[in-house]
Amino acid sequence: MKIFLRLLSFSKPYHHYVPEYIVYIFLYIIFGLMNFSLLAPLLDVLFNNNFPVIESAPAFSMTGQFFKDYFYFILNKYIHSNGKFGVLVYVCAIIFISILLKNLFGFLSQKVLTRMRVNLLRKLRGQLFFQYSHQSLSFFHKEKKGDLLASLGSDVVEIEGSVVNSIQTIFRDPLVIISTFAMLFYISPQLTFFTLLFFPISGFIISNITTKLRKKSNESQSLIGILLNMAEEAISGIRIIKGFGAEEVVSKKFDKSNNALTKTLKSITNQKELASPISEVMGVTVVLVIIVYGGHLILEGTSGITAAAFIAYIAFYFQIIAPAKNIVTAVASLQRGLAAGERVLRIIDSRQTIVEKENAIEKNSFDNNIEFKNVSFAYNDDVVINNVSFSIDKGKTIALVGESGAGKSTLSDLIPRFYDVTNGALLIDGIDVKDLTIKSLRSQISIVSQEAILFNDTVLNNIAFGAEKIDKETAIQAAKIANAHDFISELEDGYDTTIGDRGMRLSGGQRQRLTIARAIYKNAPILILDEATSALDTESERLVQDAIDKMMKNRTSLIIAHRLSTIRHADEIIVMQKGQIAERGKHEELIAKDGMYSKLVRMQELK
Repeated sequence: MKIFLRLLSFSKPYHHYVPEYIVYIFLYIIFGLMNFSLLAPLLDVLFNNNFPVIESAPAFSMTGQFFKDYFYFILNKYIHSNGKFGVLVYVCAIIFISILLKNLFGFLSQKVLTRMRVNLLRKLRGQLFFQYSHQSLSFFHKEKKGDLLASLGSDVVEIEGSVVNSIQTIFRDPLVIISTFAMLFYISPQLTFFTLLFFPISGFIISNITTKLRKKSNESQSLIGILLNMAEEAISGIRIIKGFGAEEVVSKKFDKSNNALTKTLKSITNQKELASPISEVMGVTVVLVIIVYGGHLILEGTSGITAAAFIAYIAFYFQIIAPAKNIVTAVASLQRGLAAGERVLRIIDSRQTIVEKENAIEKNSFDNNIEFKNVSFAYNDDVVINNVSFSIDKGKTIALVGESGAGKSTLSDLIPRFYDVTNGALLIDGIDVKDLTIKSLRSQISIVSQEAILFNDTVLNNIAFGAEKIDKETAIQAAKIANAHDFISELEDGYDTTIGDRGMRLSGGQRQRLTIARAIYKNAPILILDEATSALDTESERLVQDAIDKMMKNRTSLIIAHRLSTIRHADEIIVMQKGQIAERGKHEELIAKDGMYSKLVRMQELK
């Protein structure tokens, strides 16, 4: 129930539609009851020559007896003036109008729920994507990509298909049942108390089904996440799969999980579909028992109701079966939606580890230096950076080198606050980065990573990525500096060419030059280069390195280098080993020391 209410809270503000919905549902129920309330008088008119004769209007009171007597008073007047056939037409006309109004108000209530529904789903998707775009990188280390995609896709669809679609049933049908039972108690308390004995039995059976459904739903969504992970990995690594002839291996692995998902979904569907027939069979069984028991009372003359009233009672009871069946089906279906909602809410409620301070400082320039002051960082309990101190003066170039896993990329990720330091402080112009607004901090930094991350958009939009207004001339100048203008001009639509998913229509060197053009367009004073040329062939590396050299002019640069030949002219080279600084100095100084850096250089020269 708590999860259901949390999900509904995303459809706020309630005051826009709750009062309207309550009015429509109330009128829907009133006119629905009126249809069957008129059944007994109609049967009396047709088959009973001795139905109640009320010649004067009864005194007004807010009781069911008053409305019943007043209706018979009107019928008596019509019988005297129009005969029984005229009364029959009159009653049928009222029934037709009440049915018309019932369906009208049912439609209007559905329109209100539709507004609520689309608003809820819009906000859920928005909140999920907000979390994905604002969470720190540590969040994505803990979560599987397939699970995150499943939450935004299949989980939200499941919430729409079960939770949202159940809202009408859960809000409306209990009111229908309660009001119908009120009428049943009014007609015959004895019969109605007798029928209530059957409800605990059906409730016990249905609750067992729904409990199993909730557990199975969690299993199915976990399997969907695994399948999405496999599909994403297969699509991304299709070259490797084909190169190693592993098509059959990955297909069998996928089929195994796919078969497990199919088995689970089959079980869920069977159990969900079982709830509806069980409730209907039990409902009809109760009606048949009522007919036998009530018929016996009438034949014995101990029931206190007429045959016409008994038929109306049966008709009213049949009105309970449909909404009761709907509620059981909705509750069974709801379990899958609540399981999906639980997963969605877990992500929405995930605490953001990178939080901007209240009254954070807006910094729009870089003036002096970046300083790492006794900085340490750990993933959970795994120490990656341990007590590192150095500074990068404005306009200088610092290179980080070392073996894989030495902590180079993590160190660079601390500057734009992709992660926060565990101990120590990271200062820009003497101000702790935690005291700055995140937007102003990152506006001072351009990043070019080893993997050329591009988007399925035009060349121009990729170069000007993140800019609110695009200046095409500035983008062209950035492309020229990045040695990208010539190949862009040869594309079918030039700068308006869509480059495909992750820029797959371009070569590796072209993609990397576009990311450099993107960094140049941003024109930030601080530049972070994370092994930007390590994955390129010799010709592409030459073009990209030339573009990097142009970009680094008049900028403060932190370079993570794999190919040591590219950092010979750095102002300082810092050698990292197991999260600590092993050596530091200029290229010639480190070669002269004949230490770790010299060893790395010799190893590369031998290749």
